[in-house]
Amino acid sequence: MPVTITRERPDTPDAMALISELDAYLNPLYPLESQFGFSPEKMIRENVSFFIMMVDGNAAGCGGIKLFEDFGEVKRMYVRPEFRGLGLGRLMLKHLEDYALQYGIGLLRLETGARQPEALRLYEQAGFHLIPAFPPYQDHLHHSLFYEKRIDRSTHIRP
Repeated sequence: MPVTITRERPDTPDAMALISELDAYLNPLYPLESQFGFSPEKMIRENVSFFIMMVDGNAAGCGGIKLFEDFGEVKRMYVRPEFRGLGLGRLMLKHLEDYALQYGIGLLRLETGARQPEALRLYEQAGFHLIPAFPPYQDHLHHSLFYEKRIDRSTHIRP
């Protein structure tokens, strides 16, 4: 099964389809005020590096990263249901780690919903640990969990 990950604008057809599917998955789980996913337009405005994962020529998943001075924030991670269980989420996280390390960033953070046990398991198995909310998020968020992971070549996710 050939897998490729390429950087793409988040307003391409494949990217928009994946983001739309992710939003459709999240909408019944969380109230709108508890959803913090960037739109394609906001990802472009905010300089989020966005990646599409292709499996046998089919868009299977996506993920992005916004680089700050001292950390990278993982954004819009998603794997289509028919491609889950193949290790693609770990592969995308590894790719995002590689990308952050290229820019000298040694810390990844993310916000995710508390009602997504598969995502929580993925992040925890990849070495992320729970932290308090970080800016721009507020401590009173009831549906969010916050994670971070220090990365360097020795803590890097193995494929």
